[in-house]
Amino acid sequence: MFTLFLIAHLIGGFSSLLLLWIPLLTKKGGKWHNRVGWLFVYGMSLVSVSAVGMASIRIFVQPDPTPERMQFSIFLLFIATLSAVSAYYGIRVLKFKKKEPIHRQPLDLAASALLLLAGLGCVVYGTMIGNSLITFFPLLGVFLGAGQLRYWLKPMTTKKSWIVEHITGMLTCSISTVTAFTVFGAPRLIGVDSSHILLWFLPTIIFLPLIFWFTNKYGAVKKSGEATRA
Repeated sequence: MFTLFLIAHLIGGFSSLLLLWIPLLTKKGGKWHNRVGWLFVYGMSLVSVSAVGMASIRIFVQPDPTPERMQFSIFLLFIATLSAVSAYYGIRVLKFKKKEPIHRQPLDLAASALLLLAGLGCVVYGTMIGNSLITFFPLLGVFLGAGQLRYWLKPMTTKKSWIVEHITGMLTCSISTVTAFTVFGAPRLIGVDSSHILLWFLPTIIFLPLIFWFTNKYGAVKKSGEATRA
């Protein structure tokens, strides 16, 4: 089963890595953006499910006695949660473009709360074992989970806030894909050490400016348009 999960993980991961650039660079809402975007979501779903499967086997079914591998398996569960919840959130904000001031869909709130709690749990766990990566990287989940809950539980700042939230969710999902490739795939292809912690944070450092750029581009434009109509 572990081997099957690993194969599925590799297929989903490399497919998503190749596909994510098309929705990012094509016209938002266009044919290619929508069609390839769904393929990206399917690939990331395969990545998340297979990651949970592998981590669960290592933690519960056949516990690995090596402390480093056990720690990585726990961290893998967080990465799977980050990927799955971010993609799910990106899809759900599209469904509820005209959401109520307080969004009460239990699954949506539960998913965002799960990301928040998973991030907090990893931060505590990383602090206890003295692992800087597991301590600081999951802060991304804490920040995003809290932001998602704030969006669901408060009125939208503009009528088009869902655009910014959709882009943020999908770009966050992309962070996990590129991070996995940067840490595990690329070093093996070029024969370098993958242990440096900077490799884990490099995709986040690259994608965060993109999130801020899209947020400013679409948020500022829509606010300006609404102010003009008013």
